[in-house]
Amino acid sequence: MKIRAVVTDIEGTTSNIEFVHQVLFPYSKEHLPAFVKAYWTDPEIRPYLAQVEQEVGSTEPDVVIGKLLQWVEQDVKATPLKALQGKVWKQAFEEKLFTSHVYADAYTHIKGWYENGIPVYVFSSGSVDAQIGIFGHTVEGDMTPFLSGYFDTEIGAKRESVAYRHIIESIACEAGAVLFLSDVVQELDAAAEAGMQTCLLIRGDSPDNADRHPSVSSFDELDAVFEF
Repeated sequence: MKIRAVVTDIEGTTSNIEFVHQVLFPYSKEHLPAFVKAYWTDPEIRPYLAQVEQEVGSTEPDVVIGKLLQWVEQDVKATPLKALQGKVWKQAFEEKLFTSHVYADAYTHIKGWYENGIPVYVFSSGSVDAQIGIFGHTVEGDMTPFLSGYFDTEIGAKRESVAYRHIIESIACEAGAVLFLSDVVQELDAAAEAGMQTCLLIRGDSPDNADRHPSVSSFDELDAVFEF
């Protein structure tokens, strides 16, 4: 079936893993404590802090911060952590403290799909704020005009098919006409279960069970595998 919409992951797919792990994560670890204390009673931030308070059974700022930093160390995909990291990164991007990496082939094809009327959406465990920051400040320039929407773990976990069904409903496109791109086989499994077409991006070493999905090493190879 011809592809009418694309949903893409970020880390390891459009952008290299090193930027996330060597730049974004260390920055959030360093600045989260001060951010949490500064915005402890902020109405926009409080719901996320309340979720952490419920998790740890304490309303003490230091206990909440300790849990957040533990999640950072363990790369836990907890929604409150991802939301707060996104707020921290948003400030950093707006202050032009760093520029995000994007593969040139990803930039070229996302721009090309936009120009050809194929909507492109982002689905990442990082919050929508983080996604907008990343794509709004790339080495190739601002990519947000090329993107039609953003989804994070508020819509569901990336390894559960229900999240992809919710995305399909949200973008109002037939499941079989949606292509999901990721470097994680389990995410692709969940998307395929929801009826999407899938493709594994292998930017480095091939993961286990890579043969469960079509695979490419670059967005440049997608046109040879799928009909757009």
